[in-house]
Order: sequence, then C-alpha cells, then structure tokens
Amino acid sequence: MRVPGTLFLAGLLLSIAGLGAQAQTAQTGGAAPVFSPTGFDAEFYGEPLGYPAAMPIEQQSNMVGGFSHYDLLFPTRAVAAPGHASTLKRAAREFSASFTRWGVTYSIEDYLKRNATTGLLIARGDTILFEHYQYGRTDHDRLTSLSLSKTLVGMLVGIAIAEGAIRSVDDPAATYVSELAGSELGRTPLRALLHMASGIGFEQDYGPDSELTRHNRLQVSGDMPDILAALPSFKTRIAPPDTLWRYANVNAEILGLVLARATHMPLSRYLESRIWQPMGAEAQASWRVDASGQEIASCCFNAVLRDYARFALLLAHDGAWNGRQIIPRQWILDATLPVAAGSYLALDKSERPSGYGYLVWLMPGPRRTFELRGIYGQRIFIDPQSQLVMVHTAVRRQPVDDPREAMLDALWQSVLAKAERE
Repeated sequence: MRVPGTLFLAGLLLSIAGLGAQAQTAQTGGAAPVFSPTGFDAEFYGEPLGYPAAMPIEQQSNMVGGFSHYDLLFPTRAVAAPGHASTLKRAAREFSASFTRWGVTYSIEDYLKRNATTGLLIARGDTILFEHYQYGRTDHDRLTSLSLSKTLVGMLVGIAIAEGAIRSVDDPAATYVSELAGSELGRTPLRALLHMASGIGFEQDYGPDSELTRHNRLQVSGDMPDILAALPSFKTRIAPPDTLWRYANVNAEILGLVLARATHMPLSRYLESRIWQPMGAEAQASWRVDASGQEIASCCFNAVLRDYARFALLLAHDGAWNGRQIIPRQWILDATLPVAAGSYLALDKSERPSGYGYLVWLMPGPRRTFELRGIYGQRIFIDPQSQLVMVHTAVRRQPVDDPREAMLDALWQSVLAKAERE
C-alpha cells in the first residue's frame, strides 16, 4: 500500500519531467502524443508553483498536481501491469473534427484551449487517433478517475458471477457481507445496487457541509474505519429496491464489500488478475483505500491515459481483447442496453432518453452508446458499433453541472459523426 510522501517537490519535479517529454516527442508527427506545459487558466491552476500536488486537493491551484499524483496524497493499493502491454497502433495522421456551440465553430484544439482538460485521447478499434496532454502532464502520469471507478466495480461483479463467486444479481447484499444482516442495505438485491436504485435515502450533494462530504471525511480520517461503521447513516428506506433511481456512492461501496468477501481478495487484486493484466495494461495503476485498507469502490482509481483507453476499448469490443473474452459479453450487453422511455432508469422521460445501466451511464437514443463519468470533468465515451472511444480527464472548478460539459458532449458527437464518415 502506498502512503503520502513529500508533495510539492514531487509535483514540481514531475512537471519538469513532463516538459522534457514534450521536447522528446514533438517531432514524431502523426497521432503521437502531444504535450503542452500550459492550459486554460493555467496561472490559477498552479503553473507558477509547478502544479503542486498538495492539500486541499479541491483548491484550484492544487488540482492539476493532485489529480495527476493522487497516490502522493492518499493511501492507495497498487494494481500491477503485466510484463507486456497490449499493442495500440497509431494513425498516420492526427484525427480532426469540429463542432458548433453557441453559434461558434470549434476544433478539438479550440476545445482544449478553452477547457481545463489534462488529457484527451480518441481511439478506434485498436488505433489511437488523437492524444494530447496539458498543464505539463505526460503519458506517465496516473490521472485520477474519481467516479469512473464505479464502472470497474460493475464489470468485476459480472466476472464474479461468471466465476461462481457470486451466485446471482438477485441475491441480497447480506448473503455475502454478514454484518449487513438485518439492515435495509443488507436486504437490498445486488441488481438494485448496480442500478443505483437501492431505495435507501442518501443525499449525493457535493457541498462543503453535505452528508456525502462529511461521510468522505470520516472515511479517510480513521474516525470511521470502514463503510460498515457508517451503516446507521443508511437506515432509511424511501422506496422499494429497483423502483427509484437515486445516485449514491453507498451503492458502489456495498458492492465493493460484496466483491471482496465473495472473491476472498482485495478489489485491487481482483481487478489486477481479471481485467488489468489480461487486457495488457502498460503501467501500474493504483486504487485509493480507506482507513481500514478497503478500496473506496465509489471513487479514486488512478491510471495512465492509454490504459483508460484500453479499458474503454475492451468495453467497446463487448469484453473481448487480445483474442480473449475478459468480461462476459452478455454481462456488458445487460449493463449497457438502452432503456425505454418511462422506465425508472430513464434519466429523462423523452422518446429517446438517457439512462442508467449497471454502474454505467447510457446516452440518449436507441443506439447502444454509453459513458463513464466522474466529477470535475472525468468522462469516457464508448460507441460499440464503431468501436470508437474518447477518454477525457480534467480539473473543472465545479464538481458537477459545469456549463462547459455541454462543449464536451458536443465534441463527442462531432467526433462520432466524423469517424463514421471516414
């Protein structure tokens, strides 16, 4: 397990290393990585200080360094890469696309200049089309995923069911975590937890004095050793299971406990052996742990950008990669099929609604397109039909509902449309 070390100096040295990488790769051309020492509003994001990895991590001047060196600030458990990485080809020329927003046409480069994006990678099939980094970040930095990690948990549940460690998504959580017996969470089926529809009252509010923020502080302080100690906070049932969608970290946290108990290994080790190494990750990743040593299943997995792209491409290929079915195909189909209008999983009730699957966000329309989301602008878009993916890491100032998210959505739609024409 890795623990916090010297923060500012490490952040400064790693930022300098990033500038060296820029000079080294600037002449390679095509769809090779492109590195920029600066970015949107860089002065306020800590450029004069060398982008320090320091606390509080949500302070704007600490976000770039903190989000790219998360395991310097928090205890984590390593997820080892295999001896050989799977091959990602590179396009002979860099992909380009444009989109119109608010009556103005923007290129991908225009988008990067106007947004607090640390990394942007577009790939199709097994080929990288575009790979850019900003704020001195490099392709060696482990960028934090925040809530993107929930989808990792959802995929691991599918593998555990295929292996027989978990019998059924209809089993209540207490089947695997005995401490949950007699509680409302314990009586909740795994399917409802996967759907963010446990029916347990919990307010996912990111304000400084919210229930979620207080819970997070306790979780890492040692005053609350693990999620089980917080059970009194999750005792109110507001709806029957699988009848009301309500996003809450506790759903993923309980699934993380179920996986650890059912598989008899930490989440990091299970991910490493079942997904990370089989898919051929190129670099070690890390996962934040709480004061008890349990991975925080709702948050804070950290990896290099290309390994996020490999995971996205694995999902785009319906769980198959390197000639091997790593995640059961039927599980991914069940997790990502579009929902019908009027379903409680339809996040709007329009004719072509967006929706929610098994810890994954479903995009509007009848076509099976989905995404992974994390606060402050972490997004991974996936279109299985074209096998196109787009990975976006960021340091937005607002955790959620940032108005610039509309630009990112428009960018993805333009990338998807352009790729289909080519």
